[in-house]
Formats: sequence, structure tokens, C-alpha cells
Amino acid sequence: MSQGIHAEIIAVGTELLLGQIPNTNAQWISKRLVDDGFHVYFHGVVGDNEARAFETFSTAQERSKLVIVTGGLGPTEDDLTRDVAQRLFGQSLVEDEKSMARIETYYERNQKPMSPNNRKQSLVFEHADVLDNQEGMAPGMIVEHEGTLWVFLPGVPSEMKKLMLEDVRPYLKDYYAIDSEIVSEMLHFIGIGESKLEHELHDVIEQQTNPTVATLAHDGEVSLRLTAKGDTHHKAVDLIEDIKHEILDRVGDFYYGSDDLTIQEIVLELLTEQERLIGSAESLTGGLFMEELIATPGASAVCQGSIVAYNQGAKHNLLQVPEALMDEFGTVSEQCAASMATNGRDVLSTDITLSFTGVAGPDPSEGKEPGVVFIGLQIGNEQPQVYHYHFPGTRPTIRRRAVKKAYELLYHTLKSN
Repeated sequence: MSQGIHAEIIAVGTELLLGQIPNTNAQWISKRLVDDGFHVYFHGVVGDNEARAFETFSTAQERSKLVIVTGGLGPTEDDLTRDVAQRLFGQSLVEDEKSMARIETYYERNQKPMSPNNRKQSLVFEHADVLDNQEGMAPGMIVEHEGTLWVFLPGVPSEMKKLMLEDVRPYLKDYYAIDSEIVSEMLHFIGIGESKLEHELHDVIEQQTNPTVATLAHDGEVSLRLTAKGDTHHKAVDLIEDIKHEILDRVGDFYYGSDDLTIQEIVLELLTEQERLIGSAESLTGGLFMEELIATPGASAVCQGSIVAYNQGAKHNLLQVPEALMDEFGTVSEQCAASMATNGRDVLSTDITLSFTGVAGPDPSEGKEPGVVFIGLQIGNEQPQVYHYHFPGTRPTIRRRAVKKAYELLYHTLKSN
């Protein structure tokens, strides 16, 4: 059984430590392991240094029963994963004929000379189960050493994912005799904070056994991860549905969807169902609100456009915001946000228009501190509603939070119709 198996993921590559590329492989692998019932206790990144890599591998050997290593399987001198693991395992490296044939065929077809160091990519441990890498050159490997199972995968995400899905996960299921099904669902909530959500579900979280319930907060949203184990997939799904029903009975007003669904997608779906055209008049956010909506497939059915009017002159010339109004109340004001929303509706011919004005920082503006934000919401011919917020954080954070808050307002408005 995978229950109780401590897993560890190690990424090899100095480029990860330098921040040149993000370590997305570990995140992706972790999700698959957790879905299969493993406990991922450690993530590690080590550069192309043999001494430090050996220390990292040795520590993993002592504390984990499953170690997955990505990267360092290429042809160059700094691709040292095999060499370091060989020191740890004491196994010889041999040439994998199938992998070598693929490498030679690649160079022949592309009419390129093959460097001698390319043969290095075909090397595998003599007692390894070799994973045929049909997407690249270096094969994956699975090696058992003193009670710990080691999985070596290429660092290229497309190659890693294919091997993980088609070879590694079935291998682990058989190796650990996993005879139960693990099912997870991520529930997404907007308009309720993490502490409030936990308070409302305190007894559910406190008494969790199977399914388990875990909270995750991120920009303007909170998610609940439900994970259930059952003898069959159907039984695990039933367990998820039971606790999901109990949760939504209490906090369902804030729930908008599950798993990969985004708030932008559900807002777009509601706009389409209600046949409403939307636009935005953006100062503070510089078009970010509409950019996120347009990035969602199907946006052309409802999106009219966005007017980015950053300074006072643009607000007057593009949105007909009266100069007298801005002189009296300022551009960062309830009155300006209302005028932007109403006039944006007229210019863009929309059913719904959002407006944004505020101070992103780092310095105050018009006597207002960074984080002061006004969001206008114009629905048809109704009086515009303006919402006043004060968001903490850096300039990018304030702008992102303003956009997310607008999606929250829009979602609850559309849902109530």
C-alpha cells in the first residue's frame, strides 16, 4: 500500500537555483503522487555540483522510501545525475541499446554529426528498469537501493510527464500493491476569507479522517482540497460527494466551481448564458481585467472591449469624465469611478461595465495612500454602484487584488439574477 510511503522529489540543475526557470516539475509530480496516496514530505533542488548532489541524494536515501529525481541526464559534463547516483548505488552503468539506436537515428535523419558525448545519454544502471523515452533521448530509470525506490526522469517537462503518466504511475501502483482508489476534488470559493471558511467548517476539518479536508488560500480566493480513499473509484467518489454536500450546505454561497475551473471561466459562462455584453474602463489596472477575460476561450461572444484611460486627460477625452468632477473630487474617487463606468457603458455599448481607479503605489497620490481602490459596476441603466477598498501589498499585488475583487463582485451579481 502507498499509505505511509514517504516520497521526496529532487530537481537537479543550477538554472533552477539561479531562478532562470521555475521548478514546475516538482509541483506537477507532487500532485500526481498525492492523488495516488503517497505522502510527499520533501522537495529539493541541487545545482550541478557533484559533492552537493551526492549529499542531497544520500540524505534522501536515509529519510525517504520513494525518491523521484528530474534533470541531469543530458550529454554534457555538468549532467551528473547518473554519476552521483552511481556513487550511491555502486552499480555499473551500461549502454541501453534501444535508447542508443534512437539517438543515432535522430542524428542520421537530421544529417548532423553525433558528438561522442551523446552516447552518455543512453547509459542506464545495470539493474534498472528502463523507461523508454519516446519524446527525447535520455531514458528514464527505476532503481531499488537498500529499500528505497529511485525514479530518474528527464528534466524536460514534456518528456517527464509522458514517462510519469504512462510508465511510472502504473509501476508504482503495482510495486506498492495499491489496491485502493484515491480521488481528490478541489473546491473553489470567492468572497470568503480562509479564517472565516475554517470557522464555518471547524468541526468538519477537526473530525476529518476519510475524506481529508485541507484549506489553501491564494490571491482573493480560498480552496478546499477533499481527498478520499475507497476500495473502488465509485466508493471514493461517493465519499467526496457526501462531504462536499455538507460543506456546500454551509458555505455554498461562496462556491463557484471545482478543480481546474477558474473564476474567469465561470463569469464568462454566466455572461454567455444571460446574453450580456461586458466592457471595462480601466485606469489602475491598465487593462488587466479585460485581458484575463479575453484570455478565456469563448470571450468574443460577450466582450466588447476595454478603454484604458490612465491619466486625467485620457479619462476626459476617451470616457468623457467631466474635468470639473475630477478637479473637485480627484481621479481616485467614488465619483470618478462612477462616471467611468457609466460613460464606458455608453462608449462600448455594453450591458455591464466595470471601472477601476486607485493608487497602486509605491507613493501616495491625490492625498490617498497606496492600496486605495474604487471599483465601479454599471448594470444596464441602473445607478452605478461603487465599491471602496484598501488592499495591502506591492504595486503588482494591489492591481491583481483589484482585478480579482471585480470578478468576485461580477460573479455574485450574475449569480443572483
